[in-house]
Amino acid sequence: MQTTEKRVLVGMSGGIDSSAVCLMLQEQGYEVVGVTLRTWDVPSHFSTPGQEEPDEVLEARSLARRLGIEHHVADVREEFRNVIVRYFIDEYLRGRTPNPCVLCNPLFKERVLCEWADRTGCACIATGHYCRLVDKDGYRYIVTGDDSTKDQSYFLWKLPQTILRRMIFPLGGMTKTDVRTYLAEKGFEAKARGGESMEICFIDKDYREFLKEHCPDIDERIGPGWFVDSKGLKLGQHKGFAYYTIGQRKGLEIALGKPAYVLKINPAKNTVMLGDAEQLKAEYMLLEDVSIINREELLACPELSVRIRYRSRPIPCRVFPLENGHLLVRFLAEASAITPGQSAVFYDGNRVLGGGFIAFQQGIRKLAQEYAENI
Repeated sequence: MQTTEKRVLVGMSGGIDSSAVCLMLQEQGYEVVGVTLRTWDVPSHFSTPGQEEPDEVLEARSLARRLGIEHHVADVREEFRNVIVRYFIDEYLRGRTPNPCVLCNPLFKERVLCEWADRTGCACIATGHYCRLVDKDGYRYIVTGDDSTKDQSYFLWKLPQTILRRMIFPLGGMTKTDVRTYLAEKGFEAKARGGESMEICFIDKDYREFLKEHCPDIDERIGPGWFVDSKGLKLGQHKGFAYYTIGQRKGLEIALGKPAYVLKINPAKNTVMLGDAEQLKAEYMLLEDVSIINREELLACPELSVRIRYRSRPIPCRVFPLENGHLLVRFLAEASAITPGQSAVFYDGNRVLGGGFIAFQQGIRKLAQEYAENI
């Protein structure tokens, strides 16, 4: 099919944001094509007995009919399970805390959208992410959205240039309230009052229950282990390292007479180290699987900052590249709860320069001493 510049593919989730995107692009003269990815059937998303498709598919299809736009449903459940859900489970089994949304965007959602855009003759793809795009020195960068409470730039750091150059983010300059008001004014009052989507789209319960359901032998594979202190002394038994994450305080089910936090997880020994909040603080961090848009710019950036979890404040930092491709990061302000498996995303002001996954921090002190003069 011949591709046209004014034909755009919208990832339609059936929710508030993607619905507003369809309306806006139509008003701007685009020929909108919608595709809804059926990735995972959450039981709570089937509102009526005997319903064969989840609510989001039905809502997206209904909106497409009302707007008179072409709509498709991509049933990618098997691939989603094999790629994203498998990664989610495997990371916990490795003693890490996964970022499924970060991996899902480049490896799955946006990749599938690009394939459907090619199939339907669309030059661009649009989503309801609250972020913007800017071109600089021949590269395309993600920029934080104007609504700081909804900004989703943190989850998109791994998107390659090939995808970014095809993307449109119509909601980047709006707040969530603006979007709701816009929909109501256009006659979509019920949609404007809709609720928020889940942070992890395939989990509608505690992640520990999800692990047990989709990895039934998890307790046999891991089993109970020991809580230990920073000196290795046993404090009591835990249920298995996969059920804990760095920085966790609640749900430990151990009484030590004072607040205790998870400091480290050792999957090889099935131990979970506990300590106080002060012991969670870190001056350095080690990153792996790094993806940087312009490496020279990152290393020379005078105002470089890093976010180590979604909605956390940016922390001023410096970075030093290691021979194995990892990055050693030095924090220039207080940082706490460095969590292996989570994303660390670099910013120059509000512009995303790239990121990496937080690695296990073994040997970090030695590395910090070795490269102290360089960083």
